[in-house]
Amino acid sequence: MSARLAVVFCLLLAFGAAAANRLQIVPDDDADVTAGWAAYRANDFSQALVHYRRAADRNQRVAQFNLAVMLLGGEGTPADPASGVVWLRKSADLGFPQAQFALALLYERGEHLARSQSEATAWFHRAAEQGFRDAQVSLATQYFLGRGAPRDYERAAHWYERAAEQGDEGSAYIVASLYEKGDGVARDSTRAWYWYSRAAAGGDPAAAIKAREMRELLPR
Repeated sequence: MSARLAVVFCLLLAFGAAAANRLQIVPDDDADVTAGWAAYRANDFSQALVHYRRAADRNQRVAQFNLAVMLLGGEGTPADPASGVVWLRKSADLGFPQAQFALALLYERGEHLARSQSEATAWFHRAAEQGFRDAQVSLATQYFLGRGAPRDYERAAHWYERAAEQGDEGSAYIVASLYEKGDGVARDSTRAWYWYSRAAAGGDPAAAIKAREMRELLPR
């Protein structure tokens, strides 16, 4: 792995971990979810917890996720990782991709759960299949490194490209590199140039240099 590619991997993983710790609000008719979000934004964490608990008890998966995040982070209440994980798993089991991704990260890091790369990969996969971009990146990395699943460059390339199609610039650089070298995909200078250009459009100077290099290799 090149030094540049290693840096991209680190940035992708750091971003994913941060994204898992954000509360979510999605269009929903549940009054308690709406009220909980309003209270949270007003820094009234105790009231937010009241509303989220009510909705979570009704199997409202967004509320379950938000409640889990607050319990894990100790917002408005002493941190309670055990309960936080319980609610996180309930939300994940109900198919909420953000919860699935967050649960995968806990397994990956061995935080509040016994470390298990195979469980991490399984939960990344569930979220990735729903189009959750951060999970697609993490799943691709699991396959690329052979963590929790046999090393599989073809599957890694597939999921990196899915994430790149959704605008993930780091994945775009990785996909370009895979096409340039023929790792997991057929070697294709045109596709490599295209993805380096996509990454460069996001302001990556290294990708801009690579895009110019690949352009010189294309038929005139």
